[in-house]
Amino acid sequence: MKFGSDSFSHEQSCAQGHSSASTIATIQSALSADPDIDSSAITIQMLGSVVILEGYITNAGDRDKAISIAAMIVGFENVHDRMLSRFSTQ
Repeated sequence: MKFGSDSFSHEQSCAQGHSSASTIATIQSALSADPDIDSSAITIQMLGSVVILEGYITNAGDRDKAISIAAMIVGFENVHDRMLSRFSTQ
């Protein structure tokens, strides 16, 4: 899955007026569209060109999947993970 134009890096797009809101919306849409991840408790914020993933994950695979999805959009170097684990004890 590839999003956006190949002609600009994420930093260049942000410098050209690519809004944080559109980046957040793209990541939220991609997370919601993936049936293998529970993204209901994951929030996305941006600090400059860095995407910050926060909130709670409900299983171990969700962390890696959420980071991978965000990285496909903005690049791994622009993703910061602040998600917390909230696993069921049942």
